[in-house]
Amino acid sequence: MHLTGQRNGGDLVVETLTALGATTVFGIPGQHALGLFDALSRSELRFVSSRVENNSAFAADGFSRATGDVGVLFLSTGPGALTSLAGLQEAYATGVPMVVVASQIPLEGLGARRKGMLHQLDDQKASAANVTKSQRLIQHASGIPSAIQDAWTEAVSSPQGPVWVEVPQNVLLDPVLVPQVEDALAEPFDNPPRIELTREAVAWLRDSKRPAIVAGGGTRRGRAESWLLSIAEKLGAPVVCSPGGNGAFPWTHELSLQSWVEDRHVTEVLEDADVLLVVGSSLGEVTSNYFTLEPRGRIIQIDAEPRVLESNRPALGIRADAGQALAALDEALEPLPRDREPGYDAVTLVAGTLAKVAARLEGQDLGKELAFLRDIHEAVPADMQTFWDMTISAYWAWSCWDARDGQFHSAQGAGGLGFGFPGAIGGAVGLESRGLPARVLAVSGDGSAMYSIAELATARQHDIPVTWLIVDDGGYGILREYMEGAFGKATATELARPDFVALAESFGVPARRVAPEGIGEALRESLAGEGPNVVVVEALIRLFAPTHLDQ
Repeated sequence: MHLTGQRNGGDLVVETLTALGATTVFGIPGQHALGLFDALSRSELRFVSSRVENNSAFAADGFSRATGDVGVLFLSTGPGALTSLAGLQEAYATGVPMVVVASQIPLEGLGARRKGMLHQLDDQKASAANVTKSQRLIQHASGIPSAIQDAWTEAVSSPQGPVWVEVPQNVLLDPVLVPQVEDALAEPFDNPPRIELTREAVAWLRDSKRPAIVAGGGTRRGRAESWLLSIAEKLGAPVVCSPGGNGAFPWTHELSLQSWVEDRHVTEVLEDADVLLVVGSSLGEVTSNYFTLEPRGRIIQIDAEPRVLESNRPALGIRADAGQALAALDEALEPLPRDREPGYDAVTLVAGTLAKVAARLEGQDLGKELAFLRDIHEAVPADMQTFWDMTISAYWAWSCWDARDGQFHSAQGAGGLGFGFPGAIGGAVGLESRGLPARVLAVSGDGSAMYSIAELATARQHDIPVTWLIVDDGGYGILREYMEGAFGKATATELARPDFVALAESFGVPARRVAPEGIGEALRESLAGEGPNVVVVEALIRLFAPTHLDQ
């Protein structure tokens, strides 16, 4: 049947997304999704074609992180949809707003029947239940606009996250009588703190003598940075940011413990606090220094996700958007005297703690590693966004990277490999959509790079300004360290890998190989280039010794 020129269900999806403010779609075409892609040809939406659906999910995630806008992902049925799930787990764990539109087999094949249709699953949306906020199946074209609008609203409402919408093949292809979608509105649901909880938290903080603050990723998602700064200064409270919260508090502020959550000296400051204010964090594995954190004072925990509250420690749990909660606390708090406890000075404590952290690192023969990270940092412009894969360089960056005026993004939410490069592709596309300088940096190891190497084709096809730094240590470096530390030897961590420079050049992407001491100059030149480029450095980077094993 020839359908050219007819409006169909795919048009309703695309029109609704456009009316909601979408500018970009990531994904890969598929048989059951052809109605979506035909409709794209009649729209102004930009389509970025990845090579693997998991990387499409990472790209939509990166688009959202870089801009604060909703990432949009189109998926085909069955294998295509399932391949995206690991990427969606990262978005779900990190609270990244996305609308995922997956095609489905025709309506007649749904249910318990096994017609043997290509890509058929017993219950496709059930497969997404672990990695999305909710799942919808649309069975009639007239329900498409409201379903997409509801999904968008849910995605941007705290706790934010990806939302899954399925549309069967025939619903996408069949002609529709529904008029063209002209406007759609999706405002996030209000998520303020309850009055009595705010009042109690303020009372605790007013009476505190040695408060401290942990700023998690929810602080950034709730755009709570200004209120966090004000509260910290009013309380005279040291602030440490989790890896997800990196950038929520000024790195060089006199109260900043930066992001050294994996350091025992910082853990001791948090343990000694008489009131510990935890914002947008579960005090999970990394932030609690691998569950060795044992606070002796009272805890106030603010999070938009009810399941996070008291998940690791008893606390005064406040279910609220971090921005709304900290705004309420800041309004109620007056500046407190800094000498509330004799002999205690938070600024001196912070400076002394950071000095202890530096001394610990200096005692571990890590000069090469410290210089390597410093050279990368000095080469990256202060306002540039960076995307880090799960690699030893990123484990360092979790603790030591000052994002300055840019933003720091990593895959610590779910911890899967392959996020860095496709996430950066999405981030650069998002910045372009805003008319902003779009060059970003991606950092991967040789192991994680292989998860997303196919996206060199995507970067070249769309001429995306991403500089990809691949730190090649010949294997899964962090797993090598873990196994050698635990068992005295590493098994299955060493990898055959390609000539990354030749491989990138085969895609038409400029690439160079440099020694570790040349990384700064190489990055500065590559970051000033046009389109995608790759920098490969062969270096064995060690991680600092874990302090949670010193107990």
